[in-house]
This record gives sequence, C-alpha cells and structure tokens, in this order.
Amino acid sequence: MREYFDEMAAAIQPLLRGAERYTATFRGEESDFVRFNRGAVRQAGAVTQRALTVDLIEGRRHAAGTLTLRGDAGGDRARLARLIGELREMRGELAEDPYLLYATAVHSTDRRRSAVLPDRDTAVRAIARAGEGRDLVGIYAAGSSHAGFANSFHDSDKAVKAAYAGTEWDALELERKVASAAEQLAVLARPSRALRPGRYRVYLTPAALYEILGVVSWGGFGLRAHRTKTTPLIKMIEEGRRLHADLQISEHTGGGIAPDFQDAGFIRPDRITLVDGGAYRECLVSPRSAAEYGVETNGASASEAPASIEVGAGAVPVDGVLRELHTGLYVSNLWYLNFSDRTACRTTGMTRFATFWVENGVIQAPAEVMRFDETIYRMLGDNLMGLTAEREVILDPATYFQRSTDSARLPGVLVDDFTLTL
Repeated sequence: MREYFDEMAAAIQPLLRGAERYTATFRGEESDFVRFNRGAVRQAGAVTQRALTVDLIEGRRHAAGTLTLRGDAGGDRARLARLIGELREMRGELAEDPYLLYATAVHSTDRRRSAVLPDRDTAVRAIARAGEGRDLVGIYAAGSSHAGFANSFHDSDKAVKAAYAGTEWDALELERKVASAAEQLAVLARPSRALRPGRYRVYLTPAALYEILGVVSWGGFGLRAHRTKTTPLIKMIEEGRRLHADLQISEHTGGGIAPDFQDAGFIRPDRITLVDGGAYRECLVSPRSAAEYGVETNGASASEAPASIEVGAGAVPVDGVLRELHTGLYVSNLWYLNFSDRTACRTTGMTRFATFWVENGVIQAPAEVMRFDETIYRMLGDNLMGLTAEREVILDPATYFQRSTDSARLPGVLVDDFTLTL
C-alpha cells in the first residue's frame, strides 16, 4: 500500500500546469469480514480497496475529486490524468476560496502500528466456540488500514451487546467478555422491570459514555462552532460553567489508530487537552478555521471532531461498580441520541440492550426501555459520582465506504439523579 501510494503521488506532479499545486490523501484497507448469526458463520468475505482524493489548487481556487484505485499502475495513472483534467475544468468555474489553507512546510512521517492477531480461521473458530449453544450475533472485522498524504511541496431489546477490539488478540479476554455477556443474558430471561419517570442513580458503561461524547462532539470541541456560538458547550465558554473537577478529556492521537496527519497535510500533535479539571482548555482547529480566524491549526479534520478521544481514569474499580451503584440502573448501551436543547448541552436518547435494575449492589431484573433527558453539566459535572479506574478501548465499528479509524479510551461513570422521562 505504501509503495503504491508513493507511485501514484509521484504520477501527479508531471500533470500539473503553471502555478498549480495539489494535495493528495490516500485511504486503503485489507479487511476480513465474517458475519455470525445463531452462533454460526453465515457470511464471509474479504475487501481490499484503495482510494486517492486529489485537491487541485491554483491561487485560491481549488477543486477536489476521489479516485478508486484498481491496483493496475498503468490504468490508474491514466484515470488519474483524466481526474486532473476534470478538476482543472471544474476549478475554472469556481469562485476563490477565502479560507483555503493547506500545509506548505515539509513533514515526512511514517507511523506503523503493529498488531498481534491470529489468522482469520483461528479467530473465527474461537468466536464460534464462545458462541456454542448461544444466539450469538455479530461481525468480526480485522485487517490492515492505511492512510497517506502527499502534496506538491518537498428481540424487544432482549439482547446483550458487547465488543472486543484492539491490536493484540487475547482469546482469554474474548472468552471473558462472552462469559460476562452470557451472565447478563441469563438475567434478561427474568421478567422485566418497568420504571417510573424520575431521577435515578445510574452507571454508564464506557460504551454508553462513548455515545454521549459522540453527540457532544458535534461541534463541542471545534473552533468554528465556538466562534460562531453554535457549540453545545457555549455555557462553558461564555458563562464559565465547569464539569467535574476530576474530568480530563483530550484528543490523544498518539494513543489511537487514526493517522497523525489530516487531509491538508498538517501534523496532529500527540495530545490536545480539551477539558482539564472540568474547565475548557483548547479547541480543535482545522486549517480552514485557522485561516478564517487567524490562529494556528492543530491538525484537526474539517469536521473539527475528535478522532481519538480519551477520558482520564478515576478511582472506582470496575468490580466494585455494583457496590457503589447500590440501588439504581446499570446502563450498558444507548441509542437514538440527539440534542433536546443544544445551547444547554442537553441530550436525549434511549436505553438499549442489557440495561438492568440493581438493588443493594445486586442485579435484580432487566429494565424496560426508557428515554433519558440530561445535560452534560449534570452527567459529567454536578452529579458525577466517580469514574472507573479501568478504561476500555473502543474502536468505532463503522464500515461505511471503509473501516473507520476513530477510537476512544474511556472509563465507565457513576451518575446521581439521572433523569428518565418516559
């Protein structure tokens, strides 16, 4: 993949005319996918794909297009030449872009994350064994992901959902997760408990927290949203609202699997502190925002959303969560999240899958699906009781167009007076 990208990037330079410049971003993967249903393999396949996005620039006018590479060097060069010609024609019809900004400094990086993984057959057999006698449903996805940059400068919710992801295969950890899911599944066979609307003590697993932070990330950490006052965290900026003093949120590129560069060629630092001690610290700044507002970019993507979000650990041991929760709701997953009041950073959504009613530190029954409506300032601020000492690495399972490289490292959180509305 690396050599082929270098070859395609080198083929662009001779196609340029006059003062033209280019940026090129490469994405590729070699992935195995296996779909399980009722504990057995139902579908298996492998995907190899490469895509090259070229932005052809002259002055402040530019046009971008994406080419799917076939791996045939001669054919791909010809198609690349046609793309450059089409972009040149498009650019001639476009107005100048006042906020165009791309990296002109020379940076050469090569980051490779090795993985300790079994071959597909070994992994599939291990998953199938773990699912014997159970209605195991899911997708196994594994393989290599590649990213490169170059430019012209030098059942009614009666189910348990769990995920196991990482760069080092551990069959025992897989068995532990399946065994834990099986224990929860046994509880789901009990009659469900209907809860009245009200406020309850809850434990949100790392997966549930990931869903909440995903919504907050829609403009929550980006400079553009802050300057235009559309950020859902506007109260932290204008009114000095704070989250819990123990809360640390950062964009930790060095600990994730996303590339350490973005599509205009700027390098991402190892870590950007977004929230420190409950107070807002830094924004994610894309090149366009940097040009528009006259500040330095820190390598954020155009969306200015975190790709490797991390929340600092707390002091609550995972095996003591039920004891600390005592009586309340254990929430494994959330879904259908959205803002109910963006300026107040109030989110609403539904509980899903394995959500349990707990009394005196013991799981009693599955809870029926409920809607919640809460602000981030209560969940991760005034009512935050504690964060778990152990954190979970979560890899975004999205496979639209290609496998996502977004990730998170998150603790679980204990929250008091969590509002359930219906």
